[in-house]
Amino acid sequence: MKRYSKEFGKKEKVLNYATQTYQLSRPNKVGAVMALIRECQPKTIEEWEQWYFENAHTDGKTPIKITKESLEELGERLYVKIKEIVIPEWTEAFNQLTLQDCIDYIINLTINRTFDGFVREKSVVEDNLAKEFPQVRFEESDPELDHAGDIDYLGWVGEKAFGIQIKPITAKANFGNYSSTERMKASFADFSKKFGGNVFVVFSEKEKIKNEEVIEQIAVEIELLSKP
Repeated sequence: MKRYSKEFGKKEKVLNYATQTYQLSRPNKVGAVMALIRECQPKTIEEWEQWYFENAHTDGKTPIKITKESLEELGERLYVKIKEIVIPEWTEAFNQLTLQDCIDYIINLTINRTFDGFVREKSVVEDNLAKEFPQVRFEESDPELDHAGDIDYLGWVGEKAFGIQIKPITAKANFGNYSSTERMKASFADFSKKFGGNVFVVFSEKEKIKNEEVIEQIAVEIELLSKP
């Protein structure tokens, strides 16, 4: 299959880092692109490009029509962010980096952060979800299963189950703009096919659930899974 994506070589990492850090590819900047392309169902890239610029709007309270000029403006903002912020910050970090920093980082990542994440996940489930839904049997995801990297807990409703993915709020400052990757969407779909329920992303700050609307969504899911 012919690929149309441009390769950026070694520049890809810094371009991706800055784009994600400054949220320049979020739906509120470029629209919900996967939803748009599925609506378009293009046969050629030319058909998709034309349809996109005719129909795409930013996602938000006051949608703005997206144009080629608006995408170019995002590219200019990306360039400024990299040149004026990212490169100076990274240069300073490179100059200050020590062998001990690297040793401490690996140990911290492996021991400290793993423990913090484990405690946070258990607290979110045991101190929040399990008390909210006592009729549900929650269990940690089996690490042997393919979905283990994306599903942290299963909530069993009889013979069926829904999935829970727990993310720290620090992993994404604005969870309102959160969008699953295509790989994660495929993983969630595989889970639903196997266990019958959907997967819910829970954003936590310490032991507290921040996207509280997910509680009602889970309640609806439990009701659906409870039906014969």
